[in-house]
Amino acid sequence: MTVPTWKWFIEYTTETQAHMHGISKYIYSGKTRYQTIEIVETDFFGRCLILDGKIQSAQKDEYIYHETLIHPAMVLHSNPQNVMIVGGGEGAVIREILKHPSVKKVIMVDIDKEVVVLCEKYLPELNDGSFQDPRVNLFFMDARKYLEETEETFDVIFSDLTEPLDDGPSYMLFTQQFYEIINNRLGEDGIMALQSGSFNINLIDCHTAICNTMSLVFPYVSSYAAFIPSYDAQWGFTLASKKINPDHLTEKRIDEILQERNIKGLKYYDGETHRHLFSITKDVRSRKEREKRIIQDDSPLFTF
Repeated sequence: MTVPTWKWFIEYTTETQAHMHGISKYIYSGKTRYQTIEIVETDFFGRCLILDGKIQSAQKDEYIYHETLIHPAMVLHSNPQNVMIVGGGEGAVIREILKHPSVKKVIMVDIDKEVVVLCEKYLPELNDGSFQDPRVNLFFMDARKYLEETEETFDVIFSDLTEPLDDGPSYMLFTQQFYEIINNRLGEDGIMALQSGSFNINLIDCHTAICNTMSLVFPYVSSYAAFIPSYDAQWGFTLASKKINPDHLTEKRIDEILQERNIKGLKYYDGETHRHLFSITKDVRSRKEREKRIIQDDSPLFTF
């Protein structure tokens, strides 16, 4: 047997656990003001964006992550017109939002302009031209500051951030105080959705703490999850709403909404998938019930 001569990227999930990807080519490697960034070509998942040693998007499976993050919240809102994204550097979040014809305006606020520029150069298919759409407004600044200063309200707000590392740019955007700011900037029927950490049972504390914290701010908070192959993990998301319980929409009604809105090109999400996403296993539900931690500005959450 011929031993492959790959260069290997090792993504550590803890000090003693990791998964590996064979790299055929390094496209870019550097450091911005806020984080390290690598764009690499892998044999298994195509071109990948890596920030601070964590894969964020891979060409061959990014649709799973982005459809899962975006469409449950967009479908649950009866008429999403004004949408905001916190983070979202590679542009795939905008791509999915713009599939909903009611959308009139999208504001994306990302602190790291260099990531957006590099993704547009090396991963253009992820945004699929969405940065040039006239409905899209890009701001490169601290999203918390933007939300504190704006008087605008939004129908849906998405948080597509990197994990809260202690030396990263995102950890102050997972606190109760930040979610209260979000709540104040949502309209009467407003919805928030965010990525909220691995469902690995040894790493689930991140997700459960986020949900427990958000439950102090929003009347409806629901976990959902999808397996992301390039993450090698069942990945958690959280949907929070002022009025709408996601359990109230049936498979049939979700498919009807997608059809009424003439949304095409979805490869992952539909009514049946929605039901599967929100069917959380007993062990995770039990951990959520036991969770007591509240993430505060003065006691932020950090992951490995």
